[in-house]
Amino acid sequence: MVRDFSLGEFRIREVERKYMNYQWYPGHMTKARRMMQEDIKLIDLVIELLDARVPMSSRNPDIDRLAGSKSRIVLLNKADLADERATDKWMEFFRDKGILAVKINSRSGSGVKSINSAVQEACKEKIERDRKRGILNRPVRAMVVGIPNVGKSTFINTLAGKACAKTGNKPGVTKGKQWIRLNKSVELLDTPGILWPKFEDQTVGRNLAMIGSIRDEILNADELAAALIQYLTEAYPGTLSARYSCSEEGSAADILGEIAENRSCRLKGNELDYGKASAIVIEDFRSGRLGKITLELPERA
Repeated sequence: MVRDFSLGEFRIREVERKYMNYQWYPGHMTKARRMMQEDIKLIDLVIELLDARVPMSSRNPDIDRLAGSKSRIVLLNKADLADERATDKWMEFFRDKGILAVKINSRSGSGVKSINSAVQEACKEKIERDRKRGILNRPVRAMVVGIPNVGKSTFINTLAGKACAKTGNKPGVTKGKQWIRLNKSVELLDTPGILWPKFEDQTVGRNLAMIGSIRDEILNADELAAALIQYLTEAYPGTLSARYSCSEEGSAADILGEIAENRSCRLKGNELDYGKASAIVIEDFRSGRLGKITLELPERA
């Protein structure tokens, strides 16, 4: 759990922030990985949901290996929260690699109507093979995969037009597989979100922590907020000052302190509450109140 701390302690921890280790691999994720290995032979298509704010960090290397030669579609979900120019660059990035990509907002339904045609496009060779063998109107079986909290269940519910998959705003809600018939041409196999057991690049872990794919209870919100503040001052100057009426000069600790002051975040004894200010900054980013922000670009991937 995040605890409150003094300004001096915060500055010491800020120096040590680069050593923060992001890891989370619940037991049900290990089980989900085994399930995917067993079920991959049953499906024709893998639909992978990515978070448009961190398209590379939210890709799971295990899925690439497990999918093998199966047809693939990448969905850049939560595109409404991401920088539009950055999302366009990611769309081009995937197209250049021969991967069919669609940007969507599964909560509002934006872009979801194009999924059926994308499925037909991705599986056209399979459909043609079936036709030549005299197999007609066999539905495409697709597996929906993605890391926790990327919006899989919301996407499935929106696509199906009803609450057929259990949803939640915390990672790890979906813990078992379920087949969902969308229409005569498509059936979906939902799977729990899975993460790889070790982040070789801690930047990936940090990005996933920022979007909420790692449980907040095991994170240090102060360190996460400091990293986010540093990134925003470099990549999106003016964002913090516009939201919090603060200066963007000085260290992340200085800026967070000013945010705490301006938002009246104080402990007993009138000491600034950096923990509360950190939670405000992180939640404002996740909800889009800081604006449309992308944490990584293709040229840096």
